[in-house]
Amino acid sequence: MKALTQALVVTRKEVRDAFRDRRAIMSVFIGALFGPILVGVMFNALAGRERELTEIVIPVSGGAHAPGLMQWLRQQAGVTLVDGPADAEAEVRSRAQDVVVVIPDDYGERFSAGKPVEIQVVADGSRTAARPRVQRIRTLLQRYSSEVAALRLIARGVSPAVVTPLQVRDLDIASAQQRAAVILNFLPLFIVLAAFTGGMHIATDSTAGERERGSLEPLLVSPVPRGAIAAGKWLAASWSSALSVCITTALCIAVLRMIPLQDLGLRFRLDAVHVAGLLAAVLPLCLLATAIQCALATFARSFKEAQSYMGFLIIVPMLPGALSSVYPIASQPWMYPVPIIGQHVLVTEVLGGRAPGAWAFVVAALATTVAAALLVRWFGGLLTRESIVFGR
Repeated sequence: MKALTQALVVTRKEVRDAFRDRRAIMSVFIGALFGPILVGVMFNALAGRERELTEIVIPVSGGAHAPGLMQWLRQQAGVTLVDGPADAEAEVRSRAQDVVVVIPDDYGERFSAGKPVEIQVVADGSRTAARPRVQRIRTLLQRYSSEVAALRLIARGVSPAVVTPLQVRDLDIASAQQRAAVILNFLPLFIVLAAFTGGMHIATDSTAGERERGSLEPLLVSPVPRGAIAAGKWLAASWSSALSVCITTALCIAVLRMIPLQDLGLRFRLDAVHVAGLLAAVLPLCLLATAIQCALATFARSFKEAQSYMGFLIIVPMLPGALSSVYPIASQPWMYPVPIIGQHVLVTEVLGGRAPGAWAFVVAALATTVAAALLVRWFGGLLTRESIVFGR
């Protein structure tokens, strides 16, 4: 009990010292704000692009040669036709137009004879922003072609079903929440990353920083066990890390509620149960992340070297998200006790509305806590070495 009290005293001291520094406060809040702001900007841009596609203007050159096609296009929802330029390729090349539909002069003659007609969709394939419009125009033209083909078969007494021997019907058994979670699969990365960035400043400054400033030795000569000092510094960094996780989670939820997901065809719901699941999955990781940071920063010979270690450490929580985009990670029971991977899987399942039982959260929390305790013990052992304490 005495050691715990001493550790809490060190914790209060480290938190007070750290948050007197405005840079420490900014590091916590900037790290927490980055992910949600990026999500909001990106999805609002996507939603705006989808809204633009609902009202599309199609420049058509030679539209007078295909009155039937023009009438059919005007009947489609959100489609407006305008006269296209005489030189479609030059207009698209100069980026005056994103896409131009060119109808040949012999359209009427070939169409009446039942011969194929080549319609050009002039676009610049290197312009990413124009691709959705080009794709919608191609889809509209393909639909018109299919309808005309079906009418020609019927006029000749042939059922259109003859040319479609197979009818493929997709049956998606995933819920709307699960489909949305797949698209929003980078949210777990931001929340897990907050556990590593939130306490990094305190973990580095209270170890390698204090050693370079010469303020670590007076603390170590005080009548306090080295283990209590190590635990206090670790708890201070863990507290900051947990605060960053809570802020990031709250901001992600707020941003998701402001994003017009319905414009993207998504339905996503986050209630108190989902929030509790997210925090239950990630908060134990704060203990492990700060334990690694404290141990590495103490082992480093200088504050600059400790910062380089932290830069490499940030890559670790990104690996599960990067690997899952290339090689999908299926949820398996053995993953839960694996630190970082277990948290990534739990957060993904919570967002998808298929959270596992409470035992999975308990197993993941115990595994990370035990690993953190072992690292803190090693951290305390490092503080007993003269080569570490006086190694600046």
